[in-house]
Amino acid sequence: MTEQTRWLDADEQRAWRAYLDATRLLMQTLDRQLSRDADISFTDFELLVVLSEAPDRRLRMSGLADAVTTTRSGVTRAVKRLVDAGWVRRVECEGDKRGTIAELTDDGAAKLAASSPGHVTAVREHMFDLLSPRDVATFTHTFGQMRTQMLEER
Repeated sequence: MTEQTRWLDADEQRAWRAYLDATRLLMQTLDRQLSRDADISFTDFELLVVLSEAPDRRLRMSGLADAVTTTRSGVTRAVKRLVDAGWVRRVECEGDKRGTIAELTDDGAAKLAASSPGHVTAVREHMFDLLSPRDVATFTHTFGQMRTQMLEER
């Protein structure tokens, strides 16, 4: 027996499309701001943030890919760009010669520090300044539930 499709009603359809459009436009806007003001892509900025928050500013490549929810090959290409820029270095894993660790360099930390104020201003302008504290709590709860469910399905 097959399940019957539960189509979106008109309100759900409007919410879904608004969410998709807003998310895509926000990512494009943040990427443009970082590229224009700091000469770094949103993707590369996100990787620097994750490394800056990791113990000793280091993560295995697989852990880095998981943290930014991208493919391992995608993170490998991105880390190569960061290594070429001098913002990250690759380090062999002790005890596991197959593994590689990405480590944030001092230059990478400086790039992140210089890029962050403009990025935070853009995030505030295009998201948080438009939300009430109640909206923020609702978004945190809802998106947290969505993230948890999808991570559990992996």
